[in-house]
Amino acid sequence: MTALVTGATGLVGHSIAAALRRRGTDVRALVRTPGKPLPEGCEEVQGDLRDAASLRDAAEGCELVFHAAGLPEQWLPDAGTFREVNVEGTRAMLAAARAAGAERFVFTSTIDVFEADAAGVLEESRLDPNPKGTAYERSKQAADALVAAAQAGGLDAVFLHPAAVYGPGPAGSPGINELMRKLRDGEVPAIPPGGMPVVFSEDVGEGHVRAAERANAGDRFILCDRYVDNRALASAVLAALGRERVPPSLPLWFSRALASASEAVSRLTGKPPLVAKGQLHFLQWQPRPDASRARAALDLDFTPLEEGIARTLAFLEA
Repeated sequence: MTALVTGATGLVGHSIAAALRRRGTDVRALVRTPGKPLPEGCEEVQGDLRDAASLRDAAEGCELVFHAAGLPEQWLPDAGTFREVNVEGTRAMLAAARAAGAERFVFTSTIDVFEADAAGVLEESRLDPNPKGTAYERSKQAADALVAAAQAGGLDAVFLHPAAVYGPGPAGSPGINELMRKLRDGEVPAIPPGGMPVVFSEDVGEGHVRAAERANAGDRFILCDRYVDNRALASAVLAALGRERVPPSLPLWFSRALASASEAVSRLTGKPPLVAKGQLHFLQWQPRPDASRARAALDLDFTPLEEGIARTLAFLEA
């Protein structure tokens, strides 16, 4: 069996490819830029979500398609890029999977598509019917809806909804890995308010592959270990490094002002803001995902945060 993995040079796609290779599955890794590290034994194929022909070529002969590629950023100079890549790219990937006769389409969605009040519980049965507050979130909602429509039309598709992912993977992974590196190097002067649900990268890879092996068509699985407050996360990382002093927390009002100011500067420079409004929006949502379905149906034991931090720090030191 051959599996195509899109986004294989990113943290999620890399973890999926690694989980497949541990099982001896032939993996075709779709990459935009050749030469980046991939799990051992992967076949590299060059392509782009905005190039439908390259996707058809990549999917040819693949029984499984894992679509993990996309833009996870909360800010881009042109917000329309989110739709080009996350929505239209998914549309093109679905067409390529159909043309290839793929037996199953495994889609990396996000917890952002679910409905919950602030600090409320997220469950697979509660898709948010209303447009979300950021361009990234709305693009993921639209992409998720495309896959759901394809599944309703006869495509065998399953959905994975990871929380914020951290852990070993490609060097230079953004998000929590980058925060941990900056904490290690003393580059975090203050902690933003709020927090986020987290999940270890290896668990995300395993979750995707087990869903491909065991799930019914149309199934959805939240992948999450726990919710963690930003200050508690920073404290745990610094404790693992043998340090006690945690940087001060930024007040919410100051963080909002900083996000507005830094995005205004970014519109002029084209460089990412110090704090994006979308990022702050997510950190203030503070949902508590219920991953009991993945634990039961996929037999997943999520890596505890303390163990995950230790393994990630060791990876960052290597």
